[in-house]
Amino acid sequence: MNGTILVVDDEKEIADLVEVYLKNEGFTIYKFYNGKEALDCVNSVKLDLAILDVMLPDMDGFTICRKIRENHNFPVIMLTAKEQEIDKITGLTLGADDYITKPFRPLEVVARVKAQVRRYTMYNRPDTEKEEENIIAFSGLIIEKDTHKCILNERELQLTPIEFSILWILCSNRGRVVSSEELFHKVWGEKYFTNNNNTVMVHIRHIREKMNDSIEHPKYIKTVWGVGYKIEK
Repeated sequence: MNGTILVVDDEKEIADLVEVYLKNEGFTIYKFYNGKEALDCVNSVKLDLAILDVMLPDMDGFTICRKIRENHNFPVIMLTAKEQEIDKITGLTLGADDYITKPFRPLEVVARVKAQVRRYTMYNRPDTEKEEENIIAFSGLIIEKDTHKCILNERELQLTPIEFSILWILCSNRGRVVSSEELFHKVWGEKYFTNNNNTVMVHIRHIREKMNDSIEHPKYIKTVWGVGYKIEK
């Protein structure tokens, strides 16, 4: 995937790490350790996305984000060591598109960057050229539809095609309960389904085992008894 990314972080090791991972994915990187140089870049280079650290020596990332939004609509991802909800709200209110708390997993940053750039590119295409979402990343989970690759906490999960399809549907519908019947119809393409059909349940159990997800206290796939399954937003 090609694109031009601005990376701003006064912690040199972090900025360099993000640069290496994104360059490996084919992105062109403009990297700075302070806000002034970053803003000069914003005003002189055509960018596809910016990654901004909140705490910088000369100005904070919120200020840079606000100035970017005065003239540009490319995605902005905020990086911060803070976990306060107010910082997240502030960033999103000022126009940030995503928010990542340090310490983070580099592969998850890459996945989120890809998802934002793809969404931005799709948004700026004519309607006839738009495509559906291809990458979903949250809580250490990265799932990519085109390659059928699924990574959890930087460990690739070996999912069967059926298991991948079920997990993709649940991730695509995060925040909504997906009934067993709906999963059965979408994955197997068959209309016949009865309440005593445990096909979906068995596959869900296998997915949970591979994710090391607890049935009693699940982090990802939750059972809504009598209805279906749900992954929270």
